Amino acid sequence: MDQARVVVLVRNGCHLCEQAVAIVDAVCARTGATWAAVDVDSDPALRAEYTDHVPVTFVDGVRHALWQVDAAELAAALAAGT
Repeated sequence: MDQARVVVLVRNGCHLCEQAVAIVDAVCARTGATWAAVDVDSDPALRAEYTDHVPVTFVDGVRHALWQVDAAELAAALAAGT
């Protein structure tokens, strides 16, 4: 994965992905954490592993959330990792 603390696997045209990215962006802006979005369709291995199970959010390389991101839980996970 990326070197960012938070990585979100997304797909173009996915409304849940857009919602997850908005939440991740807002939480990371407040906490100063780095984040990146990765298109699941850009990598055949990611596409094979996650198929339609996007968005997937990782914090410090560990899967944090599938389909929905809760802002408070993401902030807590970021705080716990520092």
